[in-house]
Amino acid sequence: MGKLNMFAITFSNPQGVFEGGQLIQGHVTVELNAEIKMRGIRLHFEGGARVHWTESKTEGTGKDSRTVTKDYSSRETYFKHILVLFGKGPGQKGIDPVLQAGRYVYPFSFQLRAGIPSSYESSVGKVRYSVTGVIDRPWKFDHKTKRAFTVVNPLDLNQEPQAKQGATGNGQKTLCCLCCKSGPISAVLRLGRLGYVPGEAIPITGEIINGSRQKIDNSFADIKMIVKYYATTKTKTEHKTVSKIYHGPIIPGDGDTWDGDLLPIPPLPPSGLRGCRIIDITYRLAINVDPSGIAFDLVVPINILIGCIPLQSVARQYGLPRPLSLPPTGSNEMRLQPTMPSAPSYMDIPPPSYAECVFGKVNIRDENDDEHTRGNMDYAPAYTYYNWNHHTNVPVTEQQ
Repeated sequence: MGKLNMFAITFSNPQGVFEGGQLIQGHVTVELNAEIKMRGIRLHFEGGARVHWTESKTEGTGKDSRTVTKDYSSRETYFKHILVLFGKGPGQKGIDPVLQAGRYVYPFSFQLRAGIPSSYESSVGKVRYSVTGVIDRPWKFDHKTKRAFTVVNPLDLNQEPQAKQGATGNGQKTLCCLCCKSGPISAVLRLGRLGYVPGEAIPITGEIINGSRQKIDNSFADIKMIVKYYATTKTKTEHKTVSKIYHGPIIPGDGDTWDGDLLPIPPLPPSGLRGCRIIDITYRLAINVDPSGIAFDLVVPINILIGCIPLQSVARQYGLPRPLSLPPTGSNEMRLQPTMPSAPSYMDIPPPSYAECVFGKVNIRDENDDEHTRGNMDYAPAYTYYNWNHHTNVPVTEQQ
């Protein structure tokens, strides 16, 4: 980088996970090999949501046909703030200062707005928070460094009446065999409650009866994240499988029982994505029955809630977990003291860890960045995760 040897943003909270209303604190380190004339050094804090996708269709016929692509998008801005650390701000007049060779550390703090939504990343939509450092140089390209951080808007399951309720789902499907009706395939799914937190494993109970003449290849229980993206003129829905467990085949006339099989919940954003009006997240747990041949699956779904603060009655079953040490480099689970306000009613709830979203990292370079923007551009939101040791395997995810 020539005269600039280091330009880095460091948060006092090394995991970079915050809640709305909290104060972000940290420092910017600048290390110069030689003096630099500049207008100033500043930080740009930005938070917002965006959805965008394109759809193509063919218009006309024959030689007059053409492909038309239409864009759908919408935006929300939660904050934009500039903090001057040295020299002048944008548009300010006066002499441009010179920063001599050496190492400089500039502390900063920024108050997040209360009620802003949890971070979320996908190819169609995102809720993203970032801070960009700028060394503004006259008549030359600016030096920039960028870092994303995570905001969690905690959903407290104790405040959601349906979280404690149980539910039962039933389904039946009649197959056709050589143009003759076969007997039905039926399934029942039972859940003891509807509210869970990442790190829990959901016990699946239910039965499948194969009254048909066809073999059932397999059955499986899965959790799907259903995301709705609201553009200004259209809505797009995305289904992502976040966890799945299988049972084997069922011969005609036989049945199968799900007797408390555990379906793990990986690190995920909370239901609803509260505070965001253009992205909505719901979760659906289902038993799926896959008959052989060309028949369609039988699906028995129940909507569930994924929260950040567990039900007190559930948390008491596990007690306080052993403190987790910081993970080695490369691990995607991060120990962090809870940021929820302490209150007597929550004293017996185990503190969470924060772990990278099950969907992994994305590149955060956007239209405001250029070839001179540095920093770690690979980022994954980190969500509340309770290490209650139900399982060791991270589920494979699928998108539809």
